[in-house]
Amino acid sequence: MTDLMETYIENREMVQPNHTNMLGTTHGGSVMKWMDEIGAMSAMRFSGETCVTAWVNQMNFELPIHLGDVAFITAYAYDTTETSVKVRLRVYREDMRTGDRELTTESYFVFVAIDDDHRPTSVPDLTVASEEGERLRREALEGENGSR
Repeated sequence: MTDLMETYIENREMVQPNHTNMLGTTHGGSVMKWMDEIGAMSAMRFSGETCVTAWVNQMNFELPIHLGDVAFITAYAYDTTETSVKVRLRVYREDMRTGDRELTTESYFVFVAIDDDHRPTSVPDLTVASEEGERLRREALEGENGSR
């Protein structure tokens, strides 16, 4: 069984001109792509299987991420069903000079584990063995329920 904390992934993307619109802020599609990639990595780390995106809940872009900023993305698996993994994703804009971060985007994705024939396959049970893991899982479940 895989523990929640083993699925926790952090990644950074430097916002370059090809990621931005004419206002110099990151395209929402670029942010969504980064979230999808990091979320899939978390789901695959958990399940030990290839995972594909099945569902994305509401996604609000609360703050822009500007050209030259860094997008800091976090993901972790917080719940499962027979063949799917629920992953919480958060994106922050980060000032690399100061380390300051502001939350820009948050969402919850569901990934389905698939076998070599691209058919859904079972995933293990999620374990939570630490206080930090319990806190993250509780926050994700509360946030998921509040977003619908």
